[in-house]
Amino acid sequence: MLPDCLSAEGERRCRRLLAGATARLRARPAAAAVLVPLCSVRGVPALLYTLRSSRLPGRHKGDVSFPGGKCDPADRDVVHTALRETREEVGLVVPEEHVWGVLRPVHDQQKATVVPVLAGVGPLDPQSLRPNPDEVDEVFALPLAHLLQEQNQGYTHFCHGGHFRYTLPVFLHGPHRIWGLTAVITEFTLQLLAPGIYQPWLATPELPRG
Repeated sequence: MLPDCLSAEGERRCRRLLAGATARLRARPAAAAVLVPLCSVRGVPALLYTLRSSRLPGRHKGDVSFPGGKCDPADRDVVHTALRETREEVGLVVPEEHVWGVLRPVHDQQKATVVPVLAGVGPLDPQSLRPNPDEVDEVFALPLAHLLQEQNQGYTHFCHGGHFRYTLPVFLHGPHRIWGLTAVITEFTLQLLAPGIYQPWLATPELPRG
């Protein structure tokens, strides 16, 4: 049975579990931060995602991501970065007091640190958002119940030069495939929100640092 992730008790539990990491990591320098928006869509707990614009430069254009981006020198900390980028990308203003805490940082293939910030954003209609068309092609939500179903979970094995390198989670059968860093952060989030229900195949899924 899916726990009531949106209840006051659920929020207190998550805040308590994240308090130590948040205190350690909030002000630590990082390359980028993303917001993991936990919302309610027609009463159903869900996570909010964006589809990056196909017109963006770089190899990740057209990929699913959480709203976020590079840390700016003017940002106070990674929480401020995540909230600012979310406002700029999708027009969603999240008060700082709605932030539950900082999840485990992840690292991309260039060894850059990306810090996920979990926030409860309340009832939301993704279609009401007005994303920046220069950065985002689409905003959509996936129910936690969908992400927690085993038939919607998988893993991708990555090879280089004919040799196995690493394995990452992937989430399937939604509007778009969720993979890469976004899938790793999704996995961390599910482990926090639904302990005992979500059972990852990997002990510590993370992109290689080398």
